[in-house]
Amino acid sequence: MTAQLAQVTQWFDNYKGTVNKSLHDPAKPWTKPLDLLEQRTGVDRVKIFFGAASFCALYLIFGYGAQLLCNIIGVLYPAYVSIHAIESSTKQDDTKWLTYWVTFGIFTVIEFFSHVLTHVIPFYWLLKCGFLIWCMLPMENNGSVIIYHKLLRPYFLKHHASVDKIIDDGMRKAGNVLNKSD
Repeated sequence: MTAQLAQVTQWFDNYKGTVNKSLHDPAKPWTKPLDLLEQRTGVDRVKIFFGAASFCALYLIFGYGAQLLCNIIGVLYPAYVSIHAIESSTKQDDTKWLTYWVTFGIFTVIEFFSHVLTHVIPFYWLLKCGFLIWCMLPMENNGSVIIYHKLLRPYFLKHHASVDKIIDDGMRKAGNVLNKSD
């Protein structure tokens, strides 16, 4: 048991170091507000971060409007960095965030049609928020990349020709209807 506790402690210390490094990264949008908050309160930014994360987790479990908070978390930061990706000259960040948005969009559609799950699964909004954070993590193989390559891409490659044909036929028929009404 002591060896397991030591492993967990080591893992948490490593994670805390990674969070600390990210929270001090001058390229990130949260660095300046955290500088100011840290100066005014005298509380270390890592403690502020973990306190805010704990509050959000509790709110997602017990709070009114947890769905709104979850969707703000799932949209706000990704939208911000997507705008940066659009404005950058590299394609790599565009692909990363397009992959996130495809995953987010498909998950949102599935969630809409399985609305019962939001009422049946305990702590649904906390789990969804954790899922979205996993999908947007600033690492090479985050959740959206894994889901895209393991699930979405194979399905797309298998079915895209028939879907493209249906779309083309629909567009042709719509064009014919519009031309007849002239």
